[in-house]
Amino acid sequence: MADEIRKTLSGRVDSNNAAEVEQALTKGLRQDGSERLVLDLAELRYLSSAGLRVLLHLQKNCAGLRLINVSTDIYDILDMTGFTQMMEVERVLRSISIRGCEEIGHGANGSVYRISQDTVAKVYRSGAGLEEIRHEREMARLALILGIPTAISYEVVRADGLYATVFELLNARSFSSIIAKEPERLDWCIREFTALLRKIHGTVAPAGKLPDMRQTALGWVEEMRGHLPQAAWEKLRALTAAVPDDPHLIHGDYHTKNLELQGDEVLLIDMDTLAHGHPIFELCSIYNSFLGFYETDPEGIRQFQGFSIDTARAFWQRFLARYLQTQCPDKLREVEDKARVLGYTRLIRRAIGRGDHRGEAGARAVAHWTEELLELLDRTETLVFSPDELVLPALAENLEQVQTFVAERLGERCGMKAQMQLDLAVEEIFVNIASYAYAPGQGNVSVTVRLEQEPPTAVVCFRDRGVPYDPLAKDDPDVNALAQERKVGGLGIFLTKQVMDQVHYEYREGQNVLTMKKRL
Repeated sequence: MADEIRKTLSGRVDSNNAAEVEQALTKGLRQDGSERLVLDLAELRYLSSAGLRVLLHLQKNCAGLRLINVSTDIYDILDMTGFTQMMEVERVLRSISIRGCEEIGHGANGSVYRISQDTVAKVYRSGAGLEEIRHEREMARLALILGIPTAISYEVVRADGLYATVFELLNARSFSSIIAKEPERLDWCIREFTALLRKIHGTVAPAGKLPDMRQTALGWVEEMRGHLPQAAWEKLRALTAAVPDDPHLIHGDYHTKNLELQGDEVLLIDMDTLAHGHPIFELCSIYNSFLGFYETDPEGIRQFQGFSIDTARAFWQRFLARYLQTQCPDKLREVEDKARVLGYTRLIRRAIGRGDHRGEAGARAVAHWTEELLELLDRTETLVFSPDELVLPALAENLEQVQTFVAERLGERCGMKAQMQLDLAVEEIFVNIASYAYAPGQGNVSVTVRLEQEPPTAVVCFRDRGVPYDPLAKDDPDVNALAQERKVGGLGIFLTKQVMDQVHYEYREGQNVLTMKKRL
């Protein structure tokens, strides 16, 4: 990278002094043009064509030329002559104040304030620079192109000494504000919140344009080295690394303060965390914003979101059920626990990085999150989930949950007769696994459901890690034999084969895999 030299250009630059100014600016610069020159134009009041030629010579003879703190009048001259296209030009920033302004949004890198009836400003945290602002504006434009409703800032300003961007959001209100002031609209907010998230997660990111959220999460884990017992840390890292590549969008800081309602349009703000990856990386931050942060300080959520911890808990639970499209408690608990693993990881490394763990409240929170994380790691084998997969103990008393899960996944696409036949087949296969797969021990079974389109076909797959066993290998019972001649057993699998269009078994990767299909 080229070395950077900073100089100042002030007063007037015209035909009378252009040569002298150019000589002063080039004095001390390397002859090989390997340095990058930054010119501060805050005190420049006049620039003629002779001055423009000076800038052109500098651009040609330096590794790069950047003009900063350019007044509106000087910028107009540079713009109309095409200089803004050939070099970096940064206007002098207008100053505003946010004192007394309402905070209507909050994200990872700053807060959003209403500065007038028509406009809001996102104020970046201390230390943020113009590069971060450019990145967020680029991400917002990309999201808009991809069909994600968001707002594009039209001006960069200084707000009480910090950088800020200004948006036109006429009378917009955050979802947090709506929930706090109109609790009767909670279900509406959950519905819109979930619908937009599913749209985001269903959008493929352009290749190479966005960070990989898995790599970001591995960075969180790396910062946890030394805080957890070595074995627990290694398992956490292995679980995170095993999450598969996923090209779909992730917002990265999705919560109700970052959703704005303008008229009847829902807009997403704070786009600097946009990435791609598996949705578990999104769900962990959503869990934190509603529950994780406040598990040792339940009243703290009122300061951030403006509503109670009970409302937050209700929002999270109803949102998760709608997002996963299931009311199955085991499925909801399974995904929540996976989100908590990464959520606590994120909270702990954040607290340690900021030094919060040195205070009494911070130390108590870190101790709590660490205890919860270690307990979860003991019983978590994967962070991956699918909305179409249910994993639960292979126990006969869980049959009703499995049947409900299958029925919910297929919904109205499955007629009454087909549903009855599916219930019958699901019962026969699940009870068979529960009775024999792990006997006399116990283990889990995975049930996945998907719908094939041509022709419409329900596909239900059971996986277990029990004793290898092919239930289809047995001969069918002789249904024409007399009662006293018939052998006990075998009717369940026979019935399954009769009511399903296809039943297939294989032993793969240490698992019994039985798949059955039913045309709808």
